Amino acid sequence: MLPSIEQRLAQELSAKPAQVAAAIALMDEGATVPFIARYRKEATGGLDDTQLRLLEERLSYLRELEDRRKAIVSSIDEQGKMTPELLKAIMLAEDKTRLEDLYLPYKIKRRTKAQIALEAGLEPLANDLLANPLLAPEVEAVRYLREAFTSDQGENPGVADAKAALEGARQILMERFAEDAGLVQSLRIYLQDHGVVESKVIAGKEQEGEKFFDYFDYSEPIKAILSHRALALFRGRREQMLMVNLRLDTEAEKPKWDAPHNPCESRIANQFKIKNEGRPADQWLSETVRWTWRIKCAMHLESELMSALRERSDAEAINVFARNLKALLLAAPAGPKVTIGLDPGMRTGVKVAVVDATGKVVDTEVIYPHQPKNDWDGSLHTLAKLAQKHQATLISIGNGTASRETDKLAQDLMKARPELNLIKIVVSEAGASVYSASEYASKELPGMDVSLRGAVSIARRLQDPLAELVKIDPKSIGVGQYQHDVMQTQLAKSLVAVVEDCVNAVGVDVNTASAPLLARVSGLSSSVAEGIVAYRDLHGAFGSRADLRSVPRLGDKTFEQAAGFLRIMNGADPLDASAVHPESYPLVEKILKDIKKGVKELIGDAGILNSLNPAKYADEKFGVPTVTDIIKELEKPGRDPRPEFTTATFKDGVEKISDLKVDMILEGVVTNVAAFGAFIDIGVHQDGLVHISALANTFVKDPHTVVKAGQVVKVKVLEIDEKRKRIALTMRLSDEAPKTSAEERVKQGAPNRSSVSRGIESRRPQEDKRSTPPINNAMANAFGKLGKK
Repeated sequence: MLPSIEQRLAQELSAKPAQVAAAIALMDEGATVPFIARYRKEATGGLDDTQLRLLEERLSYLRELEDRRKAIVSSIDEQGKMTPELLKAIMLAEDKTRLEDLYLPYKIKRRTKAQIALEAGLEPLANDLLANPLLAPEVEAVRYLREAFTSDQGENPGVADAKAALEGARQILMERFAEDAGLVQSLRIYLQDHGVVESKVIAGKEQEGEKFFDYFDYSEPIKAILSHRALALFRGRREQMLMVNLRLDTEAEKPKWDAPHNPCESRIANQFKIKNEGRPADQWLSETVRWTWRIKCAMHLESELMSALRERSDAEAINVFARNLKALLLAAPAGPKVTIGLDPGMRTGVKVAVVDATGKVVDTEVIYPHQPKNDWDGSLHTLAKLAQKHQATLISIGNGTASRETDKLAQDLMKARPELNLIKIVVSEAGASVYSASEYASKELPGMDVSLRGAVSIARRLQDPLAELVKIDPKSIGVGQYQHDVMQTQLAKSLVAVVEDCVNAVGVDVNTASAPLLARVSGLSSSVAEGIVAYRDLHGAFGSRADLRSVPRLGDKTFEQAAGFLRIMNGADPLDASAVHPESYPLVEKILKDIKKGVKELIGDAGILNSLNPAKYADEKFGVPTVTDIIKELEKPGRDPRPEFTTATFKDGVEKISDLKVDMILEGVVTNVAAFGAFIDIGVHQDGLVHISALANTFVKDPHTVVKAGQVVKVKVLEIDEKRKRIALTMRLSDEAPKTSAEERVKQGAPNRSSVSRGIESRRPQEDKRSTPPINNAMANAFGKLGKK
């Protein structure tokens, strides 16, 4: 028998079965991942949120597997076809693929050619020819002729002649061969190891599909294809620009019908002891093997393996999106400072919103510094007046159309009015338009023009990215790679989990948080979150966590899950502003009684707290991990895991791609991290790309280990392709630019390389050997911004 679900999960997570069993029990009781990770460490042995998320996902899969196993056993039993050997194989099947292979011969399916042949009585002919190749097929076949008839399954054409008899016998053997579970698994493994994905441009689509140029004549082993290349292939096929197929590595050219058996056909022949020794039935049997492979197995396995490649690529792309989203949500907040938000625009003007330190809108305006009105001086005057009136300290500029021109306006303002002490920052405006038109925005900012709401969002996301971005569907934030190509349900599930983990890692001020932010807190639904806000509006600020119990529909279980993540700032009990869970307050009282201190005296006193021995206060309910967490929390209550706020300084005079020069060293902000590198905003409208091989002086397997979204970095310009709006950057500041320009290399007929990749590839560290085709496959799609903001 297979190990239990708990044992399998324990092995996958490198944990103990008892830890996994405890986590499963808590999840089944309705506990959330953040709650379990933070407040149930004793039960789970300290499993973190990443392990718990994986456990949650795999638990669902394995339970579905067990349900399917039971259904299959029941189905075969009902047919009266179960054998001890088959039952053992089913019970030992480790995944759904193996399970379905075993079930295939017994699966109720539509009436096939093989079943029609069986009805016509051709199985003995098939069996005789397979068992004895000395028999002459044409001679044997004439013994099975039969007029058309009606069976229980429907009309049957019968067997008109020897040719029809042999065709029916072949269909029977083909189905039998293709439903042999052991053989299918052997073929699957071989094709996984020796399959090659190839693509070619569809005739006449060369110009229309230029963005897929790198895949016009492309091939790569299926086991080596990276996520972004696979997704590019699938997109090209879906848009009907590319023909994509899977073949054996031994069949670069389409094999002729009479060619020797390929390795997969040989496996089928060997499984059923078929050899071509010149006997009467050998040729017929060999052709049956070939038909089985080409018609039954190859097509089925190609579909299956390409689907598996798609799932693997989706999973990786979703993981990239999730990690980028996490970095963006946990970006450093500027904090409670009066901020002017600018939503740039040309003809329609720059929308201006001023928000106070709490994020409340205190003023709005529309200015027209750009074409066609060109009211530069008037716009400067308006901004200066707003900044002075509201004592603003920050200017937040959206990075969309007219961003650089508007950034220049803010720069001129700072130069003209230095006494205002303004700081300008360009922020991602991804999702701002989605928020502006949302139902929540209309409730939050009633009566305000939709265009101005975007400026409000841009200002607030500088103050506190997490609090503002939770109001937007995570998919609309746009820090993903091929985000519209992947499975949307899986993407949504993953991103919701990321948002939930981030919100709970930071904690939420229950007296200032919006309903969308509260809804992401462990245990709180949207309706309960709205209930908290409604109760707060009616009764005023909550004075303690205990007051939350008065909120309708916020029961004991919900309170248990949520209370530790909700903060009451400046309340009667200082612990309510910390991550110490109310259930642990008695433990804090025990510590205070022992050291004869008040809670206000103890909080922040690192000397006393570091001298405490957690084991001294542990008991059956609160173990050493919980006591240790509480002591750390008391040292810095409500500590924010996010980094300190910093800003990038864009180089003066560098405002568009034509201003760039090779070897320039610039400061920039990481806007997106993909499997092949990182996109950097250097202030010229078009993000540049630091390829994975140029991120560090050592080999980098995963870009996320070096950079994350929102990080300020220094880069050197390696190459500029102004025509195609591509900028190659490096974080290895000692790198040298390519000797020849992109245009020169194209003229020289550089084979299947993008304009920037060759220079980068020539500087790839010696140990950085990837099983990749020319790097342009990553570059071309990267620069095409298929992972758009």
